[in-house]
Amino acid sequence: MTHPFLDLPPLTAARFAAIEDQVAALLETGQDVLITQGEALLPLEGAIRAAAGPGTVALNVITGPYGQTFGNWLRDSGATVHDLAVPFHAAVTAEQIREAFAEHPEIDFVSLVHAEAATGNTNPVAEIGEVVREHGALFYLDAVASVGAEPVLPDAWGVDLCVIGAQKAMGGPAGVSAISVSERAWARMAANPDAPRRSYLSLLDWKERWIDAGRAILPHAPAQLEMLALEACLERIEADGLDAVMARHRAAARATRAGALALRGGLEPYVHQARDAAPVATTLRVPERVAASELVAEALRTDPGLPLAAGGGALAKEMIRVNHYGPDATLDAVRRSLAALGAAMAAQGIAVDPEGALRAAGEAWH
Repeated sequence: MTHPFLDLPPLTAARFAAIEDQVAALLETGQDVLITQGEALLPLEGAIRAAAGPGTVALNVITGPYGQTFGNWLRDSGATVHDLAVPFHAAVTAEQIREAFAEHPEIDFVSLVHAEAATGNTNPVAEIGEVVREHGALFYLDAVASVGAEPVLPDAWGVDLCVIGAQKAMGGPAGVSAISVSERAWARMAANPDAPRRSYLSLLDWKERWIDAGRAILPHAPAQLEMLALEACLERIEADGLDAVMARHRAAARATRAGALALRGGLEPYVHQARDAAPVATTLRVPERVAASELVAEALRTDPGLPLAAGGGALAKEMIRVNHYGPDATLDAVRRSLAALGAAMAAQGIAVDPEGALRAAGEAWH
């Protein structure tokens, strides 16, 4: 018996290369683009270990948990790391980056997360990129959560290593990712004797065996189902129009923020300023007497399909995440999430205004 997921013709090198070209078009980049055969942690770690090592002086910006992870990888690679930690309820500013360069002029590598879905903030990469470019440092960007929800433009922003994943705003698969690499970044990797080689983490192996070889023969068997799903989600974004997809995510963020404020009961946006709030997900702070994880659990009991989660680790006590990305970037998903949270709060004896929340969400969406 044939099966549509199993009995597929081989994915050719030409089709693999064509999907990479679609990713390049999405990012409006002329840099080399590699599609990596794993979740985005693969190129995120591979890029740091290839481009950073003993002698590297890195500015690592921490606006959420992934920034903390990058600092660990940089130190493990032998780099000297200066962390710039910003409260998770805010964004880093270009002026803070400029001040860090003034204090440590030897910095030659900057790592930054564009949007932190875990904390709900987003950073002004275009402005930061200008400062990094003036200083001449290599710029590494995690755009996994932001791509599809807001512009991601490596060339225009001077980003040398830009990693994306399809599983959030793009509405695609989780098991495949991509990275754009500038000529400066390739040169840095080639000069690093500690860059991974003959390794699943090695970007240089892919460059030599795939890009430099004319993308004619795949180095190994591709993750076929994930590649086909990535191709499908890229085609859907092209058909819908990237501007329309991003506008839908912005509307979902506006509606969630407005609805949470109108719900009352002490629920409030975790990210203080709307300009710092990511369009991919909205984080909410619960009242002190309430546990976020319990509210989410109660809300999911009434509607298991809601895009709701409690914050990770210690944030599970105080933070709720409304993950309005991809197929959940809709007014219906936002309204259902607000209604379920309102019902869960009311069950704990908290006075809320669910009708006002739904009305405010609808007005903000439109």
